[in-house]
Amino acid sequence: MTTNILMVASGDLRESANVKCWPAQKELEDKLTEAVAKFGGKVERAHKVKADLGHGFIASQKEGLEVFANIDRKAPIIVAEAVWQYSQHLLAGLIAHEGPILTVGNWSPTWPGLVGLLNLNGSLTKAGVEYSSLWTIDFQDEWFLTRLEQWVKTGKVNQDTSHVKPYTPSSNEKVLSTARTIADDLRNRRSIMGIFDEGCMGMYNAIIPDELLFPLGVFKERLSQSALYYATTQVPDAEAEAAFDWLVEKGLKFHFGTNGAEDLVKEQVVIQCKMYIAAVRLAEQFGCETIGIQYQQGLKDLLPASDLVEGLLNNAERPPVKGIDGKIIRDGKPVTHFNEVDECAGLDALLINRVHSAIGQPLETTLHDLRWGDNDPTGTTDEYVWTFEISGAAPAAHHGGYDKSSSMRQPAMFFPAGGGTLRGVAKPGEIVWSRIFLMDGALHMDIGRGKAVELPEEETERRWKLTDYAWPMMHGVLYGVSRDQMMARHKANHIQVVYANSADDADFAMAAKAALAHELGIKVSFCGTDAKGGALKS
Repeated sequence: MTTNILMVASGDLRESANVKCWPAQKELEDKLTEAVAKFGGKVERAHKVKADLGHGFIASQKEGLEVFANIDRKAPIIVAEAVWQYSQHLLAGLIAHEGPILTVGNWSPTWPGLVGLLNLNGSLTKAGVEYSSLWTIDFQDEWFLTRLEQWVKTGKVNQDTSHVKPYTPSSNEKVLSTARTIADDLRNRRSIMGIFDEGCMGMYNAIIPDELLFPLGVFKERLSQSALYYATTQVPDAEAEAAFDWLVEKGLKFHFGTNGAEDLVKEQVVIQCKMYIAAVRLAEQFGCETIGIQYQQGLKDLLPASDLVEGLLNNAERPPVKGIDGKIIRDGKPVTHFNEVDECAGLDALLINRVHSAIGQPLETTLHDLRWGDNDPTGTTDEYVWTFEISGAAPAAHHGGYDKSSSMRQPAMFFPAGGGTLRGVAKPGEIVWSRIFLMDGALHMDIGRGKAVELPEEETERRWKLTDYAWPMMHGVLYGVSRDQMMARHKANHIQVVYANSADDADFAMAAKAALAHELGIKVSFCGTDAKGGALKS
């Protein structure tokens, strides 16, 4: 392979984020350039640093098209990502690129390059683009350098995905019966997925083509965010105040301040309660079993953050909302929500809700960012512990209840209208994790087992302070899947998690959901082991 290598960097649509994140990106690029030089490669940026704007990111799809129109399509290219990025900025250029592609992320808790990297990888996989991918903590580790040298010399990287095993049909009649009953109901009665605008933050990998949903009995109802905005403005103050009072009575702590430009104030939360009520009513009006609110972009300029709203929707116990008939809508049940309109997570959540309803397991589910991971320096556990974190949309049940949750203001840089999160630390327990993704024009599901663990307070605080302090977090352990195996295989920035009441219950729930997905025509793979290190059983 030629030693002249191009480098590109995709950024945010929000210039404030690009400026703030540029120093971390610059550090990544400098270290990566030095590392490539060790193996005889010469890196050249394919687009200039914009000194007048204070950063060097490609900040729009338009700009990305211009960059790729003026480079050698056959040249090897590195996509360096230290922060969150919008994959649409690069996707059109990378689809047409003919040279070897390498995506590289920094293993940093503070700068979510891993999250941006995984979203881009998932988008490239869906688009059918060949690529290699690497990640590193300090550009010195042997794992990274060995594979970087391999890519510089050959244009490809070998990764270990031996933890992935193809699904084989279950011989457990109870598993099969559960799956077939749900599959038959979906095909006959169908399910509606409410979409409050697609394509959040450039997440091409999160959009499922309608024709792949039709055979599953799932259909999209496209509901504009403008409709949600209008419906929010129509909710009476008294109803929103009642929902707020309900949350306070349940023990949810709000970290209020006095300056709404920087602090969380009650007025923001009351509007969030209005949005919650509006979302429940719209879901019921249109018969949506699941809904997804984009929030970015557009709604963020009109309303406080949707994350508290989303966490409430995903909880079985939530402020009551009455319909036009005066009855409480879906009393005692979640209005299943998929954050950032990630339709793959929405489909996954639908399957979870159906399976867990049938077998009497907890209904609350959520997606988290696969944010970062580290060993536990306190020595509480020798297992590798992931930090799963999302912008506030986790249900209170995952924390042990509202009295173990709190709400903090979302950062003003990203959320100008404010709004609170639904913050907490996920309680210890057995989980099933999964991801539905698109590859080779078909729906796939990776599914495995794990647990949420409890870490000492000082370690929890360390991780929170290194990431996003206002966001909910899960200390996750994945059975039989190493850090690098997970990164090599996972085709999304999000991971779906749901609790079960015991390890045996989690094994059965996983098997039933895998069987349901298989029955519906989704290509299923088991990843890792069970809690005892044994093979996952269908």
